[in-house]
Amino acid sequence: MTIAIVGAGLGGLALARVLHVHGIDAVVYEREPSRGARGQGGMLDIHSGQRALREAGLIDQFYAIARGEGQDMRLLEPDGTPLLQEDTPEDAPLERPEVDRADLRNLLLDSLPEDVVRWGHSFAYADHDLLHFTDGSSATYDLLVGADGANSRVRPLLTDARPAHIGHNIVELCITDIDRTYPDLAAMVGRGNFWVFGDGQSLAAQRNGDGRVRIGLNFYNTAEDWFATSGIPFDDPAAARVRLIDLFAGWDPRFTALIAACDDTIVPRSITTLPIGLTWPSRPGVTLLGDAAHLMPPVGEGANMALLDGALLGLALAAHPGDFPAAVKEYEREMFERTSAAGRQSAHVHEILTSPDASRKLLAFFQPG
Repeated sequence: MTIAIVGAGLGGLALARVLHVHGIDAVVYEREPSRGARGQGGMLDIHSGQRALREAGLIDQFYAIARGEGQDMRLLEPDGTPLLQEDTPEDAPLERPEVDRADLRNLLLDSLPEDVVRWGHSFAYADHDLLHFTDGSSATYDLLVGADGANSRVRPLLTDARPAHIGHNIVELCITDIDRTYPDLAAMVGRGNFWVFGDGQSLAAQRNGDGRVRIGLNFYNTAEDWFATSGIPFDDPAAARVRLIDLFAGWDPRFTALIAACDDTIVPRSITTLPIGLTWPSRPGVTLLGDAAHLMPPVGEGANMALLDGALLGLALAAHPGDFPAAVKEYEREMFERTSAAGRQSAHVHEILTSPDASRKLLAFFQPG
């Protein structure tokens, strides 16, 4: 019986790995032509998702690539007033270590037999136990798992729900080799996460393991078409940096210096989510995991939930050999409850970020009492 996983992201690969550990074959279909076809983003805060890596037999390898110092946190106000600085001791437990998404994905890929992932297979639709790809080819399946992200093409087989914009737009930037090129800015950012919250916008800088600092400029309570009306000329990086600095007028010049120092890759990203608590009637032969099932605000839960989805679906399939409907029902029942709670928590954190005096509310969140 063939298990077909659409999408070679963290959740799909975690599922394939746990199935492999239990002697169950699966095929992962990925639209990208190779593992290195595009960048995989920045660092991830892996906490609850560590259980998935234990089930996958990869926890020691994970600890070898995780960055304990990535747990450091600095929180400031736009005028430069520091509110919080947490530096992680060298011997601190890896409760919420940061790891480069590409490194984690490579760890999962390397743990699978070479022929499990079929690169260059862009899923189009499924009918009558047959997968159809955009190049005209097809493949049979008995269980189809949609692990194909926010804009899932598998999701419509189960629900009409679609991601909706939540009034949040991000401009992503990067400073390469910051310790050599801008040592003063590197010292300011520190080893982990650096956040500055103002009225309706924020600046987040994140140290990566390869010497980069990734920067996210967040604009809250903005419309879905905000990029078209913002006056940011994304086709002219130098002019775009000038406009972005203008949008942070009045902030401490050290913070706008981070924007000025960024490379020419400037990426706009609109934030969408699925409804919190989304469910669907269980259907034999198809299910979803990760962002395809429960797209949340980007506040640190999405990757962890995807990893857990993959591992727990794999365990359910191993516990019900040959009985896909029973395994899917068991998985979905637990997944709906777990990810609904995570979705509510993520929405609460996002509400704090978008509120007036967000920095002090966030400080109270991190240091209650």
